[in-house]
Amino acid sequence: MTPERIARLRGVLDRRQPDLTVVTDFVHKQRNLSAIVRNCDAAGVARMHAVIGDEDYTAFRGTSMGSHSWVEVVRYSCAEDALTKLRSEGYQVVAAHLEDDAVDYRDVDYTVPTALVMGAERRGLSASAANYVDRCITIRMVGMVESFNVSVAAGIILAEAQRQRQIAGLYDSPRLDPATYDKIYFEWGHAAVAQFCRERGLAYPPLNAEGEIDNPSDWYASVRRGDAPRSGANNG
Repeated sequence: MTPERIARLRGVLDRRQPDLTVVTDFVHKQRNLSAIVRNCDAAGVARMHAVIGDEDYTAFRGTSMGSHSWVEVVRYSCAEDALTKLRSEGYQVVAAHLEDDAVDYRDVDYTVPTALVMGAERRGLSASAANYVDRCITIRMVGMVESFNVSVAAGIILAEAQRQRQIAGLYDSPRLDPATYDKIYFEWGHAAVAQFCRERGLAYPPLNAEGEIDNPSDWYASVRRGDAPRSGANNG
């Protein structure tokens, strides 16, 4: 990799926010899901959670591989599985949903671990997801329409979360744990080799200071011999 490429990858990774995420609750339109993934990348979100059916997810994966290169998308079949896990990890769960007690989206503290739930395009937040929401938020409208498109709304709210986190200094130094940082760095810089390793259950080979595989001929020889290190926590 060139020095410029290394600097770009590390600059992005240094600003990733491990405790800010988005949960899409059966948002099925591919263009909206892809736009939300791009919004996540722009705000430094490392991992997004998609509650979605099998057919819709397959179609989504087939049309958004560029977005998936930078944001991990974890798929769930029901909202309960996603939100139970996040709440157990200490996340506050806020949902963009118009309720009588909904607060302005700017009145939420996004500097604490936060999961933002975005409901489906027409039906909104599901009853299953609503059971796990700590607070509903809304973007006040002054026109004739009642709401923004789901991906636009996600972008607006994430921009506020980013603003608050920048003021709090949460983008000033790396926040990913070292193992996760190194794993993502390898996958971004060597996507084809990472896929090769995952398919064969191999550990990612070490990189040198230039971001290249250290002694690649020795590593490939060990792969052919069958004694290359097997996968562990780095790329399980």
